[in-house]
Amino acid sequence: MFDNVCKFLAEHYSTNFANWLIGKDITFTRLEPSELSLEPIRADAIILLQSEKEIMHIEFQTEPKKKIPFRMTDYRLRGHRSFPEKEMYQFVIYLQETSSELVKQNSFSLARTYHEFDVIRLWEQKTSSFLQYPGLLPFAALSKTNDRAQVLRQVAQQINQITDATAQSNVTASAAILSGLVLDKELISRILRSDIMKESVIYQEIEAQGMEKGITQGIEQVALNMLRQGMSIDLIVSATGLTIEKVQQLQRNQ
Repeated sequence: MFDNVCKFLAEHYSTNFANWLIGKDITFTRLEPSELSLEPIRADAIILLQSEKEIMHIEFQTEPKKKIPFRMTDYRLRGHRSFPEKEMYQFVIYLQETSSELVKQNSFSLARTYHEFDVIRLWEQKTSSFLQYPGLLPFAALSKTNDRAQVLRQVAQQINQITDATAQSNVTASAAILSGLVLDKELISRILRSDIMKESVIYQEIEAQGMEKGITQGIEQVALNMLRQGMSIDLIVSATGLTIEKVQQLQRNQ
């Protein structure tokens, strides 16, 4: 969920991110991961953006992972293979504070191979950096502050100044979701207007995912009940629409 929100913001507010991360007023367009290689590439936590001369690769993480340095190097090489003439900026952005030393790793080395990338730990960043641009407002409560609730109130005030209704609803929903990493949900709902939030495509997507998950869980529960009654797998497959493999998995796990 957090990954999807971050990717949405980076894609729709690429100029805001460019100003923040590389200090350039550049508008980027989305670069599909498949364009970097003929092989499958993991894309659930990253956003790849390109302009005429640059590629910006951002990886959002709530938790540190040992494989991040290698992955950043892998993407850099893929980017050079496909677009050797373009400069590539790479950032790992950690959303949630942690004492793990992994969040300080900004390089990869192997024998005579060495690669560096930028790491940003949001809890060490100045709050003011995120109050300058609408696309960065949702990250403000995760920044360096002793009063996250007050920061979120500042965010709410800034959001109220956004004149475009769609943008206002999307930023509100994004701020609510990301602030949930550090603030109580009830507090967030008191500060941010839920009526505006519900108009957001982000909110609607999450709501749809929740409904889909609930439906899937309900179907699986029906299949489990049928298994417990001794019904055949073929009958259960026919009645629920689940695959034979899924029913067999449910049978093993019951």
